[in-house]
Amino acid sequence: MSFADIGEITCVPGRAWVFEHGWQSWSPTGAYGLGDAPPRPADETIQILCYRPETPVPNGVFQGEGLLAVEPGDGSVELWSAAGPLHVPSIRAREAEPGRLVISADGPVRHRRAEGGLAQALRGWADTMAQPRTFPAVPPMWCTWYGYWDKVTDADVIENLALASRHGLPADMFLIDDGYEAEIGDWLEGRPGFGSLERAVDAITATGRRAGIWTAPFLVGHRSRVFREHPEWLVDGAYAGRMWNQDLAVLDVTHPGAAEHLVNVFRTFRAMGITHFKLDYLYAGALAGGRHEDLDPIAAYRRGLELIREGGGAEATLHGCGAPMLPSIGLVDIMRVSPDIAPTLLPRSGDISQPSQLGARLTGAAREFLHARWWVNDPDCIILRPEVESREEWAAHIAGTGGLRGAGDPIAALDAWGLETTRRLMVPTATDPS
Repeated sequence: MSFADIGEITCVPGRAWVFEHGWQSWSPTGAYGLGDAPPRPADETIQILCYRPETPVPNGVFQGEGLLAVEPGDGSVELWSAAGPLHVPSIRAREAEPGRLVISADGPVRHRRAEGGLAQALRGWADTMAQPRTFPAVPPMWCTWYGYWDKVTDADVIENLALASRHGLPADMFLIDDGYEAEIGDWLEGRPGFGSLERAVDAITATGRRAGIWTAPFLVGHRSRVFREHPEWLVDGAYAGRMWNQDLAVLDVTHPGAAEHLVNVFRTFRAMGITHFKLDYLYAGALAGGRHEDLDPIAAYRRGLELIREGGGAEATLHGCGAPMLPSIGLVDIMRVSPDIAPTLLPRSGDISQPSQLGARLTGAAREFLHARWWVNDPDCIILRPEVESREEWAAHIAGTGGLRGAGDPIAALDAWGLETTRRLMVPTATDPS
């Protein structure tokens, strides 16, 4: 859709701020002065992976996905937003002349004016976007990814189970992240080097803890069995980028065979005793392309999450990541609200949508207002082993959030400070909105 002007606002020079809300978990989000250059993708692949692919931002323009707010400097806040999760317009602000912003959008928007500052206005807006819901406290967890990456084994999981008990780390759930699967898309086939998923899950549940598993449910790698054997299950013309040294296709959840496959994957995991599902790279489910059924991308994305819920069970925990934010309202229990953390302070590409402590802190803090309103926020894992840069600052950031606490270090790699601090931070989530 083309952009149409929908309003304008006069700002106080030097005192105005524009708040851009990013499309998905990893999309930079924050408030910027009129002379600032907000974060933009470093290349075309990152545009697909971490931003909204179909609406790249022109130079000199601010853009929010489903929400753009302006604090003009007089104590008020003007917000333009989607009316709900089903249709999410891109909303822009351009400076037509010094101090005068023109607002445009590529779809219907809702406008509201608020007093009391940007933070209060964002909280009030978020309250209007979701049905009232209480969020019970979520206990802390431990995750394999940031210590073992995609080379994790069942022995690593079992070792850290024992170490968590020995050192008094109160991880209620152990999450087996990327690395157990044979290929992206072949979730029920194991990577030979991992060992036995059943053995790892049984070891977790035998201790009374919950077991969690990682998938990227809407991605299909070109090396996978699903890609080779079921081309009819793929969204025609949808390119989800390149990772794991392969191009990525998108599962068409509107195809009856693909839908049955998706439900079966999560039903099988549930039968193994897995109750927590980390659903990663969810942006793929909302990419445009030809589908078996004529659904728009957001409707198809939401159907995909409903199918996962059907397979995983009503009591399962759905944990979104890399996920379109507004389209996920009402469908996930926990949501990553920032890019990935990394052992380094700065992202290698200079793009703060990429893994880094800086990107995770900035966007995570900017989205704290969503916690216990739309879902339980996930600010990403606590990683505090000695080689982690600025680890004290990362610990302070985690301490300031109300969201999910998840340890991500190999427990044996922690020094005394890292172990004590990790233990102190591993508390249940706050149940009241931030």
